[in-house]
Amino acid sequence: MNKWIKTILFLLGSVFLTRFIPFSSLFRNLDTMIHEFGHALMTLVLSGKVLRIELYADHSGVTYSSMLTPGRSILVSLAGYISASLFAWLLFYLYRKGLHMWGLGIMTAVALVSLLLYVRGEFGMLWLTGFIVLNVVIMIFGAKIVKFYYLLLAFLTLEESVVSAVYVGFMSWTQPSRAGDAANLAQQTFLPALFWGTLFALFALWCANRALTLFFRKEGTSRSSRSRGLRRA
Repeated sequence: MNKWIKTILFLLGSVFLTRFIPFSSLFRNLDTMIHEFGHALMTLVLSGKVLRIELYADHSGVTYSSMLTPGRSILVSLAGYISASLFAWLLFYLYRKGLHMWGLGIMTAVALVSLLLYVRGEFGMLWLTGFIVLNVVIMIFGAKIVKFYYLLLAFLTLEESVVSAVYVGFMSWTQPSRAGDAANLAQQTFLPALFWGTLFALFALWCANRALTLFFRKEGTSRSSRSRGLRRA
């Protein structure tokens, strides 16, 4: 079966099955946090100012920022979906390397920085506080469940990064003016929202394919390949 079809089918199955996990809806805000943090980080890199970030219970969010150079806002608009997709891939890479504690540490650090510096609004601040506390408790006392917890976060982040990007891609076809970052980019460039929405969707699927390839790769594959290479040498 084609690897892209496998990726899509697995994502669909994962989206359906994870709905049965208690409180999984709350953890889906992790992807929103990374998305908005991506906007904020790019703003800072480009010498802009982050005014505030808001996270909402419906898994949406918004980053308010100001840029001295209007053209740089294109990169800020691009950063959200790209950051979320790359972060999901990173989580699976760290899992493959046995560094899931590093992954939890990175998630917790981003949440802490967001809470202390940028996120305002009751829900966002409450969610970040709970997420940070839960992560710290599991990292210290949850040795038996830490790997399951990490994989839950990784898969939910992967699902949401794809679903949100595909949704924006769909909206860019049907209602371009309501296509979020794709609509913003259309206003800032000569390319339509359709182009940007499709780009976000395809990039998210590509990252998902890479992430799942890491997850399903057999442990012995890379080792045996290295061994054959050494023998040839």
